[in-house]
Amino acid sequence: MGKKILAINPGSTSTKIAIFDDETLVNETGLDHPVSEMNKFPTTFSQLDFRYEVIMDYLKSINFDIHSLDACVGRGGYLHPITAGTYTVNDAIKHDLEIALNGDHAANLGGLLARKIGEQVGCPSYIVDPTAVDELQDVARLSGMPEIKRVSKIHALNMRAVAREYAKSIGKKMEDLNLVVAHMGGGCTTGALSHGKMIDMFNGLDGDGAFAPTRSGAVPVGDLI
Repeated sequence: MGKKILAINPGSTSTKIAIFDDETLVNETGLDHPVSEMNKFPTTFSQLDFRYEVIMDYLKSINFDIHSLDACVGRGGYLHPITAGTYTVNDAIKHDLEIALNGDHAANLGGLLARKIGEQVGCPSYIVDPTAVDELQDVARLSGMPEIKRVSKIHALNMRAVAREYAKSIGKKMEDLNLVVAHMGGGCTTGALSHGKMIDMFNGLDGDGAFAPTRSGAVPVGDLI
């Protein structure tokens, strides 16, 4: 019997969850939240209890014993700039996610939901490769305007996962390769990975790079002004 892990990925109108036994997927589902329901909440943080109850109701409906969990892991949100990796959701991270330190986004709920469930069942809670991952080279911070510094906000979780899978498919490790990886979703970001480090990126979360379903992408500055 392997380690039982609950993974939580909150989006704007859904919460995706999955149960793993070590690396084997046991169950996954997307719990949809109607826009009319979400509009009742003034902030993303105020959705926490609602999403928690939806998750718990689903786990109960499939007769899953939450006390069998060894860990809970959530999508990481807008924290202080940090290097890629796995982090315990300690009091400092919990506080920064609650106050939406660097932006109000559904990703902030991942660590909070993991911690809330983990505290109930007595297991540790984690976030992995949050959107705040910042491993930029100094030159990548230059915007061309001294008043504005480029900031790393990127879909690091998905991009690093894809990089690992690609490396595995060719019999290598992510740390052995130089890669350009694109995330294509509601927002699109592109990053350069050098031996596992995300040294440059397009911050599609704030408008860089290509347009996307929920982002304009870069627009001509003169026309914008």
